[in-house]
Amino acid sequence: MSASTTTSASASASTPGAAPASVNAVTRRARRRSAALGVAAWVVGIGFCLPALWMVLTSFHAEADAATNPPSIAAALTLDGYRTFFGGGGGPTPWPPLVNSLAASFFSTVLVLLLALPAAYALSIRRVRKWTDVMFFFLSTKMLPVVAGLLPVYLFAKNTGLLDNIWLLVLLYTSMNLPIAVWMMQSFLADVPVSIIEAAQVDGARLPTVLRRVVAPVAGPGIAATSLICFIFSWNELLFARVLTGVVAGTAPVHLTTFVTSQGLFLAQLCAASVVVSLPVLVAGYAAQDKLVQGLSLGAVK
Repeated sequence: MSASTTTSASASASTPGAAPASVNAVTRRARRRSAALGVAAWVVGIGFCLPALWMVLTSFHAEADAATNPPSIAAALTLDGYRTFFGGGGGPTPWPPLVNSLAASFFSTVLVLLLALPAAYALSIRRVRKWTDVMFFFLSTKMLPVVAGLLPVYLFAKNTGLLDNIWLLVLLYTSMNLPIAVWMMQSFLADVPVSIIEAAQVDGARLPTVLRRVVAPVAGPGIAATSLICFIFSWNELLFARVLTGVVAGTAPVHLTTFVTSQGLFLAQLCAASVVVSLPVLVAGYAAQDKLVQGLSLGAVK
């Protein structure tokens, strides 16, 4: 009896020392796992950013250095590519295409928001009958390949005299981005409390006032995320702009294709032009990054 008591007492005495050791081992494994995940995240992030960083570096090289194989990383830096892009040496000026892209992207985004907000309100807060069928219809419009609708749109533009017209691109970009905007904003507006809308209606607010002063401020992050995504899609669109525009309404992506000529690929100039064309989207994304993160994560945590 005394021996078993002594054994249990010694075991209980050794337990408090073993518990902290096991806890420390678990903590060390968790720290190593967290450090490994952090390193992996940095490697993946650098891998995604590497092509963009390579493009920026190539834009500061001369054409002879940019065309070397393997690439010359330590080549001398120069601004010749940017000078050529901005019309130095008698080249074409990039300002009309940049203005056309800005106008088409801005006005189409405004039209998308004006149309998508009431539609999302009817599909999320004051739901219409068979609203799921309506949502599927919006989704089905994105199933048609863009190239399949290119010829009908071209014939329509030709017969109506809208070829090389910036307003045709505004209408096309609006119709292309509207389904995406409705889908996104429907999920954002579904999280708007109905009680505050009912309170505004009790006070006599009509639907335009409710949308402008109640729904829009509450769903502001989601609207900002939607508008930024629609702006990016419009800014980067090339196929319709390449076919339907010419000298007057050519956009910035169309202008980039002029650096691929029968004489060869002017890689340094193309990289410099790509950096400049990418800056408006990067600036807009950086300025609205807090709203973008809030909007894309809206409704993720209940």
